[in-house]
Amino acid sequence: MADRDDEPGDKNSEEEFREMLRNLLSGGGGIDPAQLAGAAGLPNDPASVAALFSQLQQAMNHADDGIDWSAALRQGEQRAASAQLQVTDEERARLDQALQVASLWLDEAVVFGRLPDSPELLTRRGWVAATMPIWTQLAEPVALSIADALTRVMREQAPEEMQSMIAGASKLMRGIGGAMFAMQLGQVVGQLASEVVSGGDVGIPLQADGRAALIPQNVAEFGADLDIPSTEIELYLAVRELAHARLFRHARWLRLNLISAITAYARGIEIDTERLEQLAEGFDPSNPTNTDELRHAVESGALISAKSDAQQEALARLETMLALIEGWVDQATADATSRLPKSDAIAETIRRRRATGGPAESAFATLVGLEIRPRRMREAAAMWRAVTDAVGIEQRDALWAHPDLLPTSEDLDDPSRLIARLTGAESAVSEADDEFDQALEALLRGETPAAPGEGGEAPQTPEADGGPSPV
Repeated sequence: MADRDDEPGDKNSEEEFREMLRNLLSGGGGIDPAQLAGAAGLPNDPASVAALFSQLQQAMNHADDGIDWSAALRQGEQRAASAQLQVTDEERARLDQALQVASLWLDEAVVFGRLPDSPELLTRRGWVAATMPIWTQLAEPVALSIADALTRVMREQAPEEMQSMIAGASKLMRGIGGAMFAMQLGQVVGQLASEVVSGGDVGIPLQADGRAALIPQNVAEFGADLDIPSTEIELYLAVRELAHARLFRHARWLRLNLISAITAYARGIEIDTERLEQLAEGFDPSNPTNTDELRHAVESGALISAKSDAQQEALARLETMLALIEGWVDQATADATSRLPKSDAIAETIRRRRATGGPAESAFATLVGLEIRPRRMREAAAMWRAVTDAVGIEQRDALWAHPDLLPTSEDLDDPSRLIARLTGAESAVSEADDEFDQALEALLRGETPAAPGEGGEAPQTPEADGGPSPV
C-alpha cells in the first residue's frame, strides 16, 4: 500500500493545512502571538515572537523528514548574548598564564601528553556556537519522537472533517513540531552558557578531541561568593578542563563510544501519548495555562514514558561511564592542584554544585531523560584514588587504552578486586587455590603417598639400613 504522503490528494490537503496555519498565525484564528511564543519556551518580547513566526514559516515552506536546527543555534546565541561580557585583555593574559601553569602541574599527575592546540577563552555566545552540533545530535532522537507523537495525537484529536487534511500534511506538522523543539533546545543551551565554566563542565566532550576552553565571565562568577583567591580558582578550573581534554584526546575511542551510547539510549525513549493526549484535548493556544503546561511538559521531560528494563540497563552503563570520567578528572585534578591551599574547598564547591543539579544533570534530564548521580562520581573518585595509591598513575591511566579494560560498576562498589587484578595478588591467590584443589582431588583418588606409619607399614628404623643399633 502506498504511503499517504504519496497519494494524489495529499498536496491539496497540505496546501489547505498551510493556509489554515498562516491564518492562525496572522491572528485570524484568535491566537495570541505572545502566548504561542510562550508555548515554545520563548521570552514574551517582540523579537522572540518574530523569531518564532519566522521559524514556523520556514518550516511550512521547507518541510522534510529532518529538523532544521538553525533555530536552536539562533535562539541559543541570542539568549547567551543577552548578559554577555567580552573577554578583556587582562583576563586573557591572566587565564593564559593560569593554563600554562596548569599544564605543567598536570604533567606530574597524569600520563597523557599535552594538547596540540592552545586552549580557547570563549564568550557565552561562542560556547553555544562551539557546542551546538553535539547538543543537536543528542537531542534529535527525542525531538523526532515528540514531533511524531504530537502529529499522531493531533490527527486523532482533530474533528472528523479535518482528519484527512491533517493526515495529508503529516510531514509538514512533523517539521513544525521539530522547529518548536529546536527553539526550546536553543533556550536550554543558551541558559547553560551562563552556568558552565569550561568546555568539559557537563562531563561529555562537547567540542572536538583535544580542544579545551574556559569561559572567563563564568569563571569569575563561580568564585565571586567564595572566600578564596581568584588566582587559585582559575588555576583549579584550568587544571580540570585540561585533564578532561587530555583524557578524551588520549582515549580516542571514548568520545564516539560515549556519544553513541547516549544517542542509542535516546532512540529507545518512548513518548507518553496518553499524557500528550491530555494536553492536546481541548488545547487552546490563546489560554496561557494551556501553553504553560505544554511548554513545561516538553522542557521537563514529562512526555517521556517510564524507562523499560532495557533502558534501565543502558542508563546504568551510561552512568557508570560518566562516573568513571568525572571521577578520574576529579582525582587527577586533586593530585595536580595539591599545591593550592584551598584546593579541597574548591573541589567541595564543585561537588555541591553537582549535587544540587548542575548544568550536566539539568541538560541531560531535559534532552534525553538521563540523570547523573553525584553518588557514583564520589565512588568513582575514591576508586581511582585507591588504584593510584596501589599501582601508580601509569598503570592507572593505562586502563583507558580500551573499553574492555575499564573498571565496572562492581569495581566502583568494591575496588579491592580491581586492585588485586592490577597488582597480581589475584593471580597468586588463584594459583594457590588451584594447587589446593589439585592436591585435594589427588587425595580423594588415593594418589597421595602415605605418611610414615600409615598404610600398614612400619616406620623405617636405622637397623633396617644396617646401621648401628641403639644403645
